Amino acid sequence: MQDNMAAKRLPVTGALSDAADQTRVPRALDAIEKAAIIVRLLLNEGADLPLEDLPDDLQVRLTQQMGRMGLVDRVTLAAVVHEFAEALDGIGLSFPHGLAGALTALDGKISAQTAERLRKEAGVRQAGDPWARLRALPVADLRAIAEAESIEVAAVLLSKLETAKAAELLGTLPGPLARRITYAISQTGAVTPAAVGRIGLSLASQLDLKPLQAFEHGPGERIGEILNQSAAATRDDMLTGLDETDAEFAQIVRRTIFTFAHIPARVAPRDVPKVIRAVEQDELVTALAGAAEDAGTQEAANFLLDNMSTRMADSLRDEIGEKGRVRPRDAESAMTAVIAAIRRLQQEGEIDLVTPEDETESPE
Repeated sequence: MQDNMAAKRLPVTGALSDAADQTRVPRALDAIEKAAIIVRLLLNEGADLPLEDLPDDLQVRLTQQMGRMGLVDRVTLAAVVHEFAEALDGIGLSFPHGLAGALTALDGKISAQTAERLRKEAGVRQAGDPWARLRALPVADLRAIAEAESIEVAAVLLSKLETAKAAELLGTLPGPLARRITYAISQTGAVTPAAVGRIGLSLASQLDLKPLQAFEHGPGERIGEILNQSAAATRDDMLTGLDETDAEFAQIVRRTIFTFAHIPARVAPRDVPKVIRAVEQDELVTALAGAAEDAGTQEAANFLLDNMSTRMADSLRDEIGEKGRVRPRDAESAMTAVIAAIRRLQQEGEIDLVTPEDETESPE
């Protein structure tokens, strides 16, 4: 009988509790206290919050406030959650905070010159994780940093890179320097996160101070691209003049030049069918017919014919025989079209060209 009476009292007790909650007034909280409640609630639910992206001072305030909160009653919790949900529901569009954030959001959308001018006028640096910016640099730029900085800084830089990129960077450094940096890594066990952060900021600040380049590619590559499209006589004359003026620079230009005669050394045999399909049939026949008559390009013509299907090669040989002798100007124009097709396939990611190692002479 007593158990039955107790059971009958339970709903009454629950109803009284709900009524008490309805009459209770939520605690008055400031913004940081509400933020602490929301963060604690989300963490309890297993949410992965990127709190490390917050400014350091805000991380400190949030952590300190969470340590002072103690217990929060259900009415206050419900009020904070309701306010938070309403705030989220009312957001229509979010803009980055400050000019630095706006410049980061518009990176690649406005000209580099405009972005640089705005940064200088406002006195702001590029926002974001400095190490993320450094890891995105090409290996050539990372090598310049490693060679210019102290061994200890270079060791930290190498340690913060992805393994594959670190290995590539190490392979480009002179042997003695690479060995010193490798040994210095063994001495970085006691380096603090704060020190690593300061090093990252210091290195990234050098990127902000680096003057903008007017041209995307170096002078050797630009001249090489121009000479690729030039007549053979003009190209040979220019290279001869460069040899007399600056032999070292002439060597750089030669490594960037890619003509019909370079095809066997630069194109993989498996990619020849793709090249054949990318060139107009008449231009291909003209290029092969003209190349077959020149000792300097005959090897390239044979290379293309030998690495396509037998039926296609036989058909092209028949067309070459029917075409007869072609004018040198027409042959050169057709060979330039073949090279343009190869370059286009490379830019589209369809093929990869073999990179020349120590070529100092272009095929004659």
